[in-house]
Amino acid sequence: MANPVNPALKPGSRYADLKRRLWFLLGALVVYRIGTHIPVPGINASVLDELFRQNQGGILGLFNVFSGGALQRFSIFALGIMPYISASIIMQLAAVVLPSLESLKKEGEAGRRKITQYTRYATVFLALFQAVGISIALEGQPGLVIDPGPMFRFVTALTLVTGTMFLMWLGEQITERGLGNGISLIIFAGIAAGLPAAISGTLELTRTGAFSILQVLFIIALVIAVTALVVFFEKAQRKILVNYAKRQVGNKIYGGQSSHLPLKINMAGVIPPIFASSLILFPATAASWFGQGEGSIWLRDVAAALAPGSPVYHILYAALIIFFCFFYTALQYNPKDTAENLKKSGAFIPGYRPGEQTARYIERITL
Repeated sequence: MANPVNPALKPGSRYADLKRRLWFLLGALVVYRIGTHIPVPGINASVLDELFRQNQGGILGLFNVFSGGALQRFSIFALGIMPYISASIIMQLAAVVLPSLESLKKEGEAGRRKITQYTRYATVFLALFQAVGISIALEGQPGLVIDPGPMFRFVTALTLVTGTMFLMWLGEQITERGLGNGISLIIFAGIAAGLPAAISGTLELTRTGAFSILQVLFIIALVIAVTALVVFFEKAQRKILVNYAKRQVGNKIYGGQSSHLPLKINMAGVIPPIFASSLILFPATAASWFGQGEGSIWLRDVAAALAPGSPVYHILYAALIIFFCFFYTALQYNPKDTAENLKKSGAFIPGYRPGEQTARYIERITL
């Protein structure tokens, strides 16, 4: 997390620190974009381009959008930052099941560093698993790999895992020395990299008459409306009235005031869509890679059914997002801890007894 600016610093010093952080952020994003253009050795680029042209609207095209084009070029950052995000989610889920991880979360900074270390180990494992699977799948595509064999698999796995670990480190550096959350900014940079091509494509379609001016204006208005809606739900809170009991210490009376307990409407954040995408795209990706044999017709049917844009894809995707919204909120926010903290501080919610009754009320609101 970025260090807060000392209020005692002069305005010029604050601006200098902000400028330094901004330049570091821009430099880090430039390094990331350069890395998305450095290819992994041993790949026939023309065959790879043809493969992506055939699957532009499918699963590979969707993965390529989130990687900022790195997957289509099969660059050193082809895996992106997703293994680290998946590892972070897994560690958060494991903390609920494993008491040892739960106790680490309560140990403060030392416990946080230990969990971060475990998350990095899990990132290496997930990245290695995905890299080996991708290298084997690429060898199954005719003419795609120049010299298939164990050496290609080793070099590909080593390169992709190293690229993911570098992105993880770069994201942490952006968080500490730049502005904002580094991991989120890397994901945003990857998606935003495709905006110029999308805008130029839309303008070209408008020039040729495929799109009318009214359609383009409607798309722009829709984008603005969706962005505003996302910001609204991200900032929205439900404030629960909290009263503090009066208590006497010596000759002074403390408490008797009212406050609010803010509860975010969207506590789960972007985790449910990420988790839902991971679950729904992995089977479809495996089917698209390995469903080429004569006895694998059912795999091709699975790939077609789960292709982005299909009815089954939308229904399953929406159902998984809804499920993980409830599931992740229950993991992320503990009403019992909140009720216990309110009780210890002498606070209570009007109409509900401190303790278990308050916890049930908060749980009903959050879910």
